[in-house]
Formats: sequence, C-alpha cells, structure tokens
Amino acid sequence: MSTMKFCRECNNILYPKEDREQKILLYACRNCDHQEVADNFCVYRNEIHHSVGERTQVLQDVAADPTLPRTKSVRCAACNHGEAVFFQATARGEEGMTLFFVCCNPNCGNRWRD
Repeated sequence: MSTMKFCRECNNILYPKEDREQKILLYACRNCDHQEVADNFCVYRNEIHHSVGERTQVLQDVAADPTLPRTKSVRCAACNHGEAVFFQATARGEEGMTLFFVCCNPNCGNRWRD
C-alpha cells in the first residue's frame, strides 16, 4: 500500500522521481538533496468504495422518467404504493439481466429488484 513519505533531513514530503540511467524509482525531497530508493513501486492508489445504491446506478428521479415503463402489478414493501417504474440492467458481479423496480410514490423512492 502506498503511503506518504517524509524526508529524514527536513521532514518535507518526498516525491516520486525516476532515475532513468539506473532505471529505479526514487523518492526525492524538493527542499534539500535527500533521496532514497523506493521500497515499493506503487506511487498512488485510488480506492473507490460504492454503496449498494450506487452499484445499481439508479438515479433518484427515475420514477419521474416518462420514457420508462410502469406497472401496477407490484406493491412497494416500504410504503405499500401500487405503482412502480421498472427497467432491466446488468447487476455488477452477476451474469444476465436483472429487473429493477422503483416506487413511484414521490415520498418513498424505494428500490428493489426481482
């Protein structure tokens, strides 16, 4: 895992620097001339954590979308409303298509899948 490194001489941040002649990665201080060989080749790591709602990629106002089909054959488990918008999409980590429902009650917005 990549962490910030600090200069042993002046405590400023060490920045990654390439030594093209020796073909090695160094960390160099921009304040003084201190350099050290990198013990790890990972310079930056960006970890993105998604919530369950983001993984389905459902927008909040999808129930107001007039282009999506609606059904009155399902009931929302959260508010018992009798109308929902539905669409098919691939869920991450799963094969095939999944049927997603969004409650049309403007005060609810509950999402579920079949």
